[in-house]
Amino acid sequence: MAINQVQFQASLSLVKFMADYGTEAAACRATLFRSRWPKGYRCPVCHHRGHSRFSRDRQIYYQC
Repeated sequence: MAINQVQFQASLSLVKFMADYGTEAAACRATLFRSRWPKGYRCPVCHHRGHSRFSRDRQIYYQC
């Protein structure tokens, strides 16, 4: 079996790996955010750029 070069990097701890590469869920959220708001978040009602982010039942919400 071939050695996975990412897994066997010298002095790469699990914490550093997660910080550098993140999780699949985080990458998915970031991709969806960029596809929905390619120029950054903008409220669909008032078009304001300011927002807060919160989660409920493992779902992330953005609120103007």
